[in-house]
Amino acid sequence: MSEQAVSLVRSLALVVLVPLLLAGCFGEPETGPVKIRYGRDICDFCRMIISDPRFAAQIRGGPKHKAYKFDDIGDGIHFLEQQEWKDDPKVEFYVMNSEDAETWLDAYKAHYVRGQPTPMDYGYAAVPDAREDAFTYNEMAEKVREAGPSSRCLPQSGPAITPITQQPQG
Repeated sequence: MSEQAVSLVRSLALVVLVPLLLAGCFGEPETGPVKIRYGRDICDFCRMIISDPRFAAQIRGGPKHKAYKFDDIGDGIHFLEQQEWKDDPKVEFYVMNSEDAETWLDAYKAHYVRGQPTPMDYGYAAVPDAREDAFTYNEMAEKVREAGPSSRCLPQSGPAITPITQQPQG
């Protein structure tokens, strides 16, 4: 192979490999929770901004094993119920440890304390260990399903904010 051909092959390899390497460094991981940009990212169920890390949740699943973000575990539960892939054993569900707001917990293994002022008013905060009066995931999820979606959730197809119009006086 000539020197010119070798140089061309090296150049082509760089053109192909560099973007792949950069995508690996900056792309979404294939499993586990992804970073949430609090105050910027929106909930995949209610479309509101995710602002309180203590109650954030994520589900990873579907055909591309995508990560979906939520501002409250209740929204995540209602979102998952609507998915065809909800019973897929590869679905991952994470919830933020409400005590440190930094550690992701497996939502199915976490425990939930009631009575917390959560973003969508479902009222459940995740903790890593069993406690008096704490619920398991299944107990908490059943109560969330029975209560239905939060009244704070806006319809996904509608506008994020409904403008208030002034009625003419007179």
